[in-house]
Amino acid sequence: MVVPTEMISAGVPETAGREVRLATRPATDVEAHHFQLVRVPVPRVRPGQLLVRNTWMSVDPYMREAMKPVSHLPAVNPGDVPYGGALGYVVESRASGIAVGATVTHFSGWRDYAVVDAADAKVVDTESAPAAFYLGALGDTGLTAYATLTEVAPIREGDVVFISAAAGAVGSIAGQIARKLGAAAVIGSAGGPAKVRRVVEHFGFDAGIDYRSESLSRRLAELAPEGIDYYFDNVGGDHLEAAIDALRDRGRIAMVGAVSGYNAPQPPPGPRNLFALGGKNAALYGMHVVAYEHLRTEWVRRAANWLAEGSLHTDQTVVEGLEQAPAALHGVLHGANTGKMLVRIN
Repeated sequence: MVVPTEMISAGVPETAGREVRLATRPATDVEAHHFQLVRVPVPRVRPGQLLVRNTWMSVDPYMREAMKPVSHLPAVNPGDVPYGGALGYVVESRASGIAVGATVTHFSGWRDYAVVDAADAKVVDTESAPAAFYLGALGDTGLTAYATLTEVAPIREGDVVFISAAAGAVGSIAGQIARKLGAAAVIGSAGGPAKVRRVVEHFGFDAGIDYRSESLSRRLAELAPEGIDYYFDNVGGDHLEAAIDALRDRGRIAMVGAVSGYNAPQPPPGPRNLFALGGKNAALYGMHVVAYEHLRTEWVRRAANWLAEGSLHTDQTVVEGLEQAPAALHGVLHGANTGKMLVRIN
């Protein structure tokens, strides 16, 4: 999906920037016509705030969920600029402690210029890692995987783990962390043979399942004949149902995402075998990363060391230009990315 060229403004002066707004609420899939790229004056900065020129923005499946009429997330309504992770450099500061020129992350993406309260910006060290990593492996993406596996539903030594969307941003990191924390085997699902190979050969999973051409239940039974202990759920739907069937007694399921249902006009029904969890003495754990900020420093320290020594691998899929942010969102909902989906803002 490519945004029509008439949405693109050329020669934007320094007194103006662009932002992407939700024009109409999608009924099912997100398409270019649901968004509008507009030119707006560069916003003014008040005391305690920063003006940030964004250079990168994160694109994540939850953004589609926020555009629904009813959502558990803060609503993105027609006329709004969607929210999401972004990174840029400070061009004006009216806050003590963060200087002009600092590179910061924040949550006001989908625009060239963002005014951010200093308390909501995080200064990042681009000497120790590439800047864009702070929206992926060293950002909320990596923190989601780490917090889930260490605090939400901790991995136990010897666990057999199944991870859906294993070639995606969170899943690819979660599989590697699970092995570091003592999992005996890690199985991942991905869409297509190339992604399955990537999951095994690059991210170090023990085995992969191509959900597009293979039966999840049958392959799980083959790869884990005695069952699984842990399911890290990024997908929901048929993946969750298959995982429940494969779960052993006192198994755990971490509910991190449900990308299979984000485009559905109505909330999809729950798995047909949900009550089987009772007979298995199993547990479901919900995960929302905003509750685990206390682990960020610990995660960044550990992840930066693993990245430096080459024991943690991360991929990025980069789309060029703010005007292509809607295309990037469409893509991430349809599995177009390996690893983190990012937009480089020109």
